[in-house]
Amino acid sequence: MADLVIRNLHVQVEDKQILKGLDLTVNKGEVHALMGPNGAGKSTLANVIMGHPSLEVTEGEILYKGENIVEADPDERARLGLFMAFQYPVAIPGVTIAKYLRMVMNAHRQARGEDDISLKDFRKTVEAAMALTNVPKEFSSRYLNDGFSGGEKKRLETLQLALQKPEIAILDETDSGLDIDALNVVAGGVNEVAKANGTGVLIITHYQRILHLVQPSKVSILYGGKIVHEGGPELVEKLESEGYGWITGTAEAATV
Repeated sequence: MADLVIRNLHVQVEDKQILKGLDLTVNKGEVHALMGPNGAGKSTLANVIMGHPSLEVTEGEILYKGENIVEADPDERARLGLFMAFQYPVAIPGVTIAKYLRMVMNAHRQARGEDDISLKDFRKTVEAAMALTNVPKEFSSRYLNDGFSGGEKKRLETLQLALQKPEIAILDETDSGLDIDALNVVAGGVNEVAKANGTGVLIITHYQRILHLVQPSKVSILYGGKIVHEGGPELVEKLESEGYGWITGTAEAATV
């Protein structure tokens, strides 16, 4: 069985049905791209995987390592090995990045029955992760996302990915708002982390440019609340040249 298996997932917000019988699998060690037009339900899927409280699962399963985690709290899912990089990371003035990262690392260690990390080991671990993801050391003393550019926020998310070493990472619109230089740095960090840790990556986007840098082995298209088409990297090229128009007829038939 795949590490993350989503079966017949139906999700609604208040009275609006967003996901309508979605099926998807993600394995460790693979990069899986999820694409689709605006409003297709991509961010809803990312948030429901991590247990966002405003989303109601009305039918279906989210299986992680064979266990249905639909009722699990977000922090429990994170401790199990799931990670999410947000499209719009929040700022927390007054909390330094170093303090935040150490708190997160210790929470994961405590969940494994380990002692808190020493300050010396923490510094060594963070510096190694910063080198891997090309994040400047000066980040450590800054307040969490406070006054950060879009690119800096996404680089910090990549640093967290390197430190937490999750088994499955969901990257929600990681390329949103990035210029080409920031995109290259973030994509390079994702590639290095995935290679070093064997992390499975579900990268959610409606652009193709990041998928030339973080190359997926599998591509799924979400339309109308369902996965309506799957393929390999060649599907990215088809979408880039033809857009989503070619899939509309097939997708509408699939969502009936």
